[in-house]
Amino acid sequence: MFGSLNSSSGQEERCTVNDQMEVFTALYGLIFIIALPGNVLSVWAFTRSARAKHGSSSVYLVNLLAADILLLLSLPFKMMKDFGALPWRLMVFHCQASAVTIYISLYASIAFIAFTIIDRYLEDCPTLRSMRLQDLTFSRLLSLLVWVMLLLIMGPNMALPIKHVQVSRYLSCKTLKSDLGLHWHTLTVFLCTALFLNASGAVLISSALALKRLLRRRKHPKLWPNARRLARNVTAIALGYIFSFVPYHVVRTPYTLTQTEVITDCSTQRKLFLGKEWTLLLSAVHLCFDPVLFYCLSEPFRQTVCEMFSCGGNRTERETEQRGTEERGTEERRMEERRMEATSDNVEEEEDVL
Repeated sequence: MFGSLNSSSGQEERCTVNDQMEVFTALYGLIFIIALPGNVLSVWAFTRSARAKHGSSSVYLVNLLAADILLLLSLPFKMMKDFGALPWRLMVFHCQASAVTIYISLYASIAFIAFTIIDRYLEDCPTLRSMRLQDLTFSRLLSLLVWVMLLLIMGPNMALPIKHVQVSRYLSCKTLKSDLGLHWHTLTVFLCTALFLNASGAVLISSALALKRLLRRRKHPKLWPNARRLARNVTAIALGYIFSFVPYHVVRTPYTLTQTEVITDCSTQRKLFLGKEWTLLLSAVHLCFDPVLFYCLSEPFRQTVCEMFSCGGNRTERETEQRGTEERGTEERRMEERRMEATSDNVEEEEDVL
């Protein structure tokens, strides 16, 4: 499974591309140190608020947190492998298992952030309220489908047999792959790129519709705050999505051509490898900001965290009753706003017909 310690391949590596990885070890370590407390707190907060009433948005956020935890668990292997501190068998294990887990986490994050953006738009659009994406059961099934699909696409990269290669500090994971493994890896890259393109299309459409909705509500003072809040939330998440994931996919496809030996120039291979590593590092930065996303978008999460830091969870009955009254008032205001929006939409449609 892990390759041989004493065997060697008949060919020497013609181009070493991963001999300048120390800076990535340091930066990944910084990301790990910053992200770990926030994500541990997020696990605690979602666990504490498990009995609270959750909507489809919370389902996507919990699955996003699961993807973040997978990435956090995989980062130490990548850091030590990049630094050259892993024993040979663990280096091979990283290539076969933890590196694949990093990419499963990456594309799970892409899917669940896209679902969150769509859900935020649908939540404030009463004319689209009947769509199944808002249904709690459907959101759970959709989340399960994402995980199953990613395991079916990337799981074979863990299971396919590997080649025996010469022990080297600068192990390149592609040298372990058989011809079948390389072909499946290439297919995996293009399937995941297709997933990313579809998710990006949904993000752009939802963001554009949210901004359009904001512009249409300028003449309605009572509807303007709700539309502005919607546009602000969707746009902020979309910008974070673009910052984290677009640069990586700009580099990913040409880099794959170096792995399949379509591009053989050593200088070009090194540049594309370093570009892939820098943009992959950039995609991991979202680990630091996702806890903030959970706090802003999940009401049960926010209440749990506030109780922890404000009064240690020892609220009086009076305070609890007051909070319930405020929540009911907020929900009533939202229902009233939605009725007004629906009426406004009908009026605008009638004006368009006339």
